[in-house]
Amino acid sequence: MPEPIVLEVCIDSVQGLAAAIEGGADRIELCSALEIGGLTPSAGLLRAATNSPVPVVAMIRPRGGDFCFDEIEARLMLEEIDAVAAAGLQGVVLGASLQDGRLDLRLLERLVRRAADQGLRCTLHRAIDLCPDLGEASRQAVDLGFERILTSGGARSAPDGLDGLRRCFDAAAGRIAIMPGAGIGADNVHLLRGQLPLTDVHASCSEPVPEASPEVRAFGFDTGGRRRTSRTKVAALKAKLQA
Repeated sequence: MPEPIVLEVCIDSVQGLAAAIEGGADRIELCSALEIGGLTPSAGLLRAATNSPVPVVAMIRPRGGDFCFDEIEARLMLEEIDAVAAAGLQGVVLGASLQDGRLDLRLLERLVRRAADQGLRCTLHRAIDLCPDLGEASRQAVDLGFERILTSGGARSAPDGLDGLRRCFDAAAGRIAIMPGAGIGADNVHLLRGQLPLTDVHASCSEPVPEASPEVRAFGFDTGGRRRTSRTKVAALKAKLQA
């Protein structure tokens, strides 16, 4: 009988953490600011996830925008890895790019080594989707010691990136888990299941946050396109993966 497909759900609040667990997520990616792709979670959110009944990995990303980090940001990322370890979580989610889109191997080696020293497992995030050669980047991730790659196959969404995802799976050759993510839900995950040897799937399973009141928006404190984790959507996707 095949191994069950692991569902990882990304969340950015204590409410999202509870919804993902209640919906049946197998693993949590802990972030802040998912509306801009996810940043390092706050100290409070790290503590809130300490007693999670399912494994939790935390995003390490000090700012929005690209993944080209300078030395000051690199040192901050090392400290953030230490904070995740101190909170007792299971892993970190990392990524760093050069200006041409290739992986910043030198920085990633430092970050992965720091995580390994702390007993943390490492996922390479969607910085890989900027790489000009997904196969080469997948092989580099293996050599760096990553356990898992989160990727949309170089496309805006995983269902649109099937060709790129196949290149990642082929290059991985079973040495590292390839976890499709971006734009995946209960209504389309069958497109991936039918064509890829899935072991892990990543999704937000989210819905829009209601618009802020006019008074709040007048001060610039809008919700800014924020979304929130839906327990119902988590459960629906989990059911499709188990079918």
